Amino acid sequence: MTLGPTVVDIAGVEKVFDNGVRALDPISVAVHSGEFTTIIGPSGCGKSTLLRLVAGLTPPTNGAVHLWPTVPVDASVSRQRLAFVFQSATLMAWSDLEKNVCLPLDLEGTDRTLAAARVDRALTLVGLQDFRRAYPRQLSGGMQMRASIARALVTEPSLLLMDEPFGALDEITRARLDRELVDLWQRQGLTILFVTHSVYEAAFLSTRVLVMSARPGRIFGEVSIDAPQPRGDEFKVSEQFAHYCARLSGLLSAATAEAEPSRIDA
Repeated sequence: MTLGPTVVDIAGVEKVFDNGVRALDPISVAVHSGEFTTIIGPSGCGKSTLLRLVAGLTPPTNGAVHLWPTVPVDASVSRQRLAFVFQSATLMAWSDLEKNVCLPLDLEGTDRTLAAARVDRALTLVGLQDFRRAYPRQLSGGMQMRASIARALVTEPSLLLMDEPFGALDEITRARLDRELVDLWQRQGLTILFVTHSVYEAAFLSTRVLVMSARPGRIFGEVSIDAPQPRGDEFKVSEQFAHYCARLSGLLSAATAEAEPSRIDA
């Protein structure tokens, strides 16, 4: 894969919480335009913390995160956006799907006509255009996560941060949403930074997987997934898929045991 411009530049970032817990040792990594980069690691290693640092939801103790560092400031303000999809759908139970998806635009004071067009497009992208009047309680878990993704897409971001969005879903629904996410990533030309506990999901979705060590988290290893897209179910039963899963599992086991850092490039 030919790397595009840098979208996220994480430079020597560390995180120590107020209670003294060191969540992250210095981490330096770059994410490039068009990449689907996935982060895996042991529970509590700081995967979600790193994602929140990128989103600006929590400040680093040391180091810095630069978004679109090569894009002029005026262009960044007008055309570059990020959106965050959390582990749970966090929909407003008292509002229908259309109002839930429109929330970011309401907060920005977007013109009603423009907002309506963007909501319609976002719902269509995730296949929920016929459920705009439904309330969250009327939707399945998978549909609620689609709604959460639509709410992220409504602002037309170029960078999408996703923190284990499908972790609570059954395997069939999760596999379907994985396929839909890959299709969405390609059609929209997104850059995605994705967190999961599943080496299988990571190998299926990603162009690159970062493996973090046990806390305090650091980048322990890296695997480039050099398999063509789109990837269907046939990829999951291929020797190539098994090869990537084995490499990721080996790195994850070593990271959990706090073995010496290493780097693996497929």
